[in-house]
Amino acid sequence: MNLNVNGHNVFLIITVTFIASLIFVYLAKTVAEYIGAIDIPNKRSAHKKPTPLLGGIGIFLSFLLGYILFGPESTLMLSVLISSFLILLLGVFDDIKPIKARYKIIMHILVAIIVVFYGGLELTRVDLFSFEMEFGVLSPYITILIIIGIINAINLIDGLDGLCAGISSIYFLTIGVIALILNNLGGLDIILSFIMLGSTLGFLVYNYPPAKIFMGDTGSTFLGLMISVIMLLGFKTVTLTSLVIPLILLILPITDTLFAIIRRTLQKKSIGEADKEHIHHQLLKRLSTKKTILVIYAIDIIFSIITIFYAIGIRKEMVIFYIILVFILLFLIFKTNVIFTKKEKK
Repeated sequence: MNLNVNGHNVFLIITVTFIASLIFVYLAKTVAEYIGAIDIPNKRSAHKKPTPLLGGIGIFLSFLLGYILFGPESTLMLSVLISSFLILLLGVFDDIKPIKARYKIIMHILVAIIVVFYGGLELTRVDLFSFEMEFGVLSPYITILIIIGIINAINLIDGLDGLCAGISSIYFLTIGVIALILNNLGGLDIILSFIMLGSTLGFLVYNYPPAKIFMGDTGSTFLGLMISVIMLLGFKTVTLTSLVIPLILLILPITDTLFAIIRRTLQKKSIGEADKEHIHHQLLKRLSTKKTILVIYAIDIIFSIITIFYAIGIRKEMVIFYIILVFILLFLIFKTNVIFTKKEKK
């Protein structure tokens, strides 16, 4: 089996970025404590004690080091680096002093525009269960919406120790495993996946419950940006040829985001207004933090295994499994307060 990506060993990439992340996240924790970038628990919080933020800086710096050492140069990557830096700045300021949602969205639109129009990354077509769709002149605008959507979906699930980093790590790992099995290691999306895998795993060492540091918006929005870029690159380079694959891998953040929008609309609240009815909050009512995380990891890993088998060609059977699991997931969700508030039994 070929284990080289862009001339570098896969395990070397993961090891270097993992160790770098351990170091950079520790330094970010020290800085956060010094400047007072601390998350103080409130009524929405799952944690009980003040916890440093800015862990996302450690993830970003380890990614940056990984890219410098192992990544190829291109205009697209320059656009991703510029966008990442802007996302990083936004997150740092927001973690120190919260920024209004509308200003965050403006920045998300800006970074998406940079990646699409300067970097040239567009989703021109997709196929879903052999049904092909061409986007034509709408391609850049649909791509911008996808980037913004994934940034916010990943940001929304960052409400529990180890959740966002864990789900992101499973995503990057699955993309890497598919590439290794198919011996398709030439794409930029693949090398970015391995770089990001090491970076997020290093952070997860500090963030697994009980968390010693949070990634904050700095990390969750950066992860969202990188996941969206890797997903779109997969289509552009034909590494991933079906819309099913990213949908399966991102099933939890996508459904959680959609249900949050529906829930807040039904309750006549602002879509950007925070609440405590996300999927992980519902599990927390019944389980401990660690058990909640492990349940979500297990669900995500099951969907990832389906993705791997689907990608290597076992498609009809996997589609059936996928549909069954989605219905099970929806049934369980409708039994909670994720969408509709249910009266408590006396």
